[in-house]
Amino acid sequence: MNTQGTIMSEGFALNVSIHGNGKPILVVGSSVYYPRLFSEQLYSSFQLIFLDHRGFVQPPRTLEPEDYTLDKVLDDIERARQALGLEDFIILGHSGHAFMALEYTKKYPEHVRKVVLLNTAPTNSVERQQQSIAFFNETASSERKRQFEADIALLEGDIQREPERRFVHICIRMGAHSFYDYAYDAAPMWEGVFTNMPVMDHLWGEAFARLNLIDSLKEVDIPVFIGLGRYDYLVSPVSLWDAVDGSQANVRKVIFEHSGHNPMFEEPELFNAVLTDWIHETER
Repeated sequence: MNTQGTIMSEGFALNVSIHGNGKPILVVGSSVYYPRLFSEQLYSSFQLIFLDHRGFVQPPRTLEPEDYTLDKVLDDIERARQALGLEDFIILGHSGHAFMALEYTKKYPEHVRKVVLLNTAPTNSVERQQQSIAFFNETASSERKRQFEADIALLEGDIQREPERRFVHICIRMGAHSFYDYAYDAAPMWEGVFTNMPVMDHLWGEAFARLNLIDSLKEVDIPVFIGLGRYDYLVSPVSLWDAVDGSQANVRKVIFEHSGHNPMFEEPELFNAVLTDWIHETER
């Protein structure tokens, strides 16, 4: 099954793309981008509901800062949950959307049964971002560094040509930081993906910089799955998560050894098996 819909929230038209059948997994992010990352195999076991947030849709008006606070985004997710009739579901957040998924769970815990956090650092502070860059410079292969230097040299021209797609162009040109196959071209993944830059700048630059997921985990007692990529230099190193050491019984951490930022795309069979096993195990 593959159905499309739109949920209105304060004038924002949040699109929904629903794939598959089975236990619902609400994937927060872009309804255009994220279906391209997950494999058909997963859709045979679960119903993945891909939901836009305000950063991925055309603004209905000239926006004020109060229009794109993290709390507004969390309220949108709750409005979508109600519209979709989700009473018992898993919420999944990848990269920056992991902050949305966990904060939603804290604010609206009633219907969330499990949380999946993929490829994120515990915080998006400037200090942590600098730490990730330093880790890349210290540990990446010379071939990977050369690829990055060639790609990033094109970024300024990309942004001058399409300033409104700055977020997308950065994601594409950071490919050597993002993929196990450092020469992979992610441009097709981002075709047709709209980004509202004031919203993205606030969430990634301010809201997520103030949060720490390791601290937030202490406030959550339902099962949480943390998936990381060994070669995910965007949010590296995986040692940032060393405090998650098995002592919190409800939290499972898995490192995918041949993945960068997208293990569901880079190691789909292993990712699907590990995630499916965890979902079934935590239902016993």
